Amino acid sequence: MDTKLPEFQHTAIEQIRGIHSRIHDSFHSQKTKPLSWRVTQLRKLWWAIKDREQQLGEALQRDLGRPFYEAYLTEIGWVLNDIIFTVNNIEKWAKEEAASDVPLTFMAMRPRVRKEPLGTVLILGAFNFPVQLSLGPLIGAIAAGCTAVLKPSESSPYTAALLQEAMEASLDSSAYICVQGAIPESSALLELKWDKIFYTGSATVGKIIAQKGAETLTPVTLELGGRNPAIVTKNADPRLAARRLLWAKGLNAGQVCVSQNYILVDKDVLPFLVKELKTAIKEFYPDGPKESKDFGRIVNSRQFERLKKMLDSTKGEILYGGEMDAETNYIAPTIVRVSSTSDSLVVDESFGPFIPLLAVDNLDEAIRIANEVHSTPLGLYAFGSKADTNRILSETRSGGASINDGFTHASLPTVEFGGVGDSGAGCYRGKASFDCFTHRRVVTNTPAWVESLLSVRYPPYKGKLAQLKRMNDFAPNFDREGKVITFGLVGRLLALGGASLGQGVKRWLVLFVLAFGVRYGQMLGLQERLKRT
Repeated sequence: MDTKLPEFQHTAIEQIRGIHSRIHDSFHSQKTKPLSWRVTQLRKLWWAIKDREQQLGEALQRDLGRPFYEAYLTEIGWVLNDIIFTVNNIEKWAKEEAASDVPLTFMAMRPRVRKEPLGTVLILGAFNFPVQLSLGPLIGAIAAGCTAVLKPSESSPYTAALLQEAMEASLDSSAYICVQGAIPESSALLELKWDKIFYTGSATVGKIIAQKGAETLTPVTLELGGRNPAIVTKNADPRLAARRLLWAKGLNAGQVCVSQNYILVDKDVLPFLVKELKTAIKEFYPDGPKESKDFGRIVNSRQFERLKKMLDSTKGEILYGGEMDAETNYIAPTIVRVSSTSDSLVVDESFGPFIPLLAVDNLDEAIRIANEVHSTPLGLYAFGSKADTNRILSETRSGGASINDGFTHASLPTVEFGGVGDSGAGCYRGKASFDCFTHRRVVTNTPAWVESLLSVRYPPYKGKLAQLKRMNDFAPNFDREGKVITFGLVGRLLALGGASLGQGVKRWLVLFVLAFGVRYGQMLGLQERLKRT
């Protein structure tokens, strides 16, 4: 008997402005500020997800054909752990910090950094990991003290409807609301003024989101994709590379923004890599991928037809796979040897189970091609010797990189994740999720007793420049040739960072005055407290 799941229903567009006003007013009511309130919300959300564990597994199976093991590993268990990690660390993250590297002349002002919520935020989720990529940012927003609207992807409707049910059952509805819909509803949301927009999806839509954010000077975090390269050098282990890259492409039927889009492989290693890929497919899916309960499906017919067109257009040689079933949106893991970066399987991000192989003569050519195809992909995967992989890291860019594996860097739930260049802007996960929705507000407090020191800043300025320089200027510790000036241990202590002992002594005098002033201010404060008592 099928698990009963809630029905996906579009939010009425005429309600969206009122929803925005409600959570905007709720933020300004200050109710989300106390850490205890945020923690309670997160704990309730944990139980709402835990209680729907089996339902979420069923929803992900219906939406993506995802096996429950994958659903738990990459979505359900991931989010449950994320909440607990956040609850256990939120007090530390939110604690006010003393400002670092403060010049001596400003120490009396006690500069500090407060962690304050950005405000009312909009989160736009993605279809390929609809639980993790929707709730992950929401967890960060709740922890930071923001209010939020979450709009999950309509392309995973069963999961989206269940997320709405979980939110409504656990979270304060005046602060956190799930809006359902497609382009019309998203467009209505983007017409409103937010304090932060968080979007996960394609670069094409990412440009639209960035443009809408620019219209209202709204900061935007973009988690996009890219034509991610894998490079297999002549020094790589073909079996290791094959198994790990096949795992990266087999997971979620290749619908993973960080999986490799193509593999640049040394021509001498190519035949061995192909052999090991075929062997690994048979080991991973003994009855064939189509019959396996461990291999997913393409999310919908539109994406299926897009991928079919890509494969139909390739000029490469299909070495394995190529089978498709439109009725079930099944596409087999497909190994294709291509001869050019202009091939249909390389020129665009496939977001499917295609494994294009492009032979190269050497590592120089591989690095050059990787940079030409996409200079700032979301991920990069290097297989080879330590010297090979160090060189690849040094001569390429990417949002993240995994050495001798497929997207390990993106599998760490407590380590920041994000793109670079046109593969994304900003990062999240773990503490980075809290930081993503937090404003670091610098605060100072200038005591009355420093007024004599501050007189140098007041007009008229005549005759004050020399005093200002003595108080304010950093002295170089290098000469005109760029060489470091050394004083010896005692000299360095006396110089206190100055270029001469004289300048250092002046700095010590300033420090003494400040220290005396702080102590004097403390004594005055004590006297005042004694008078009041």
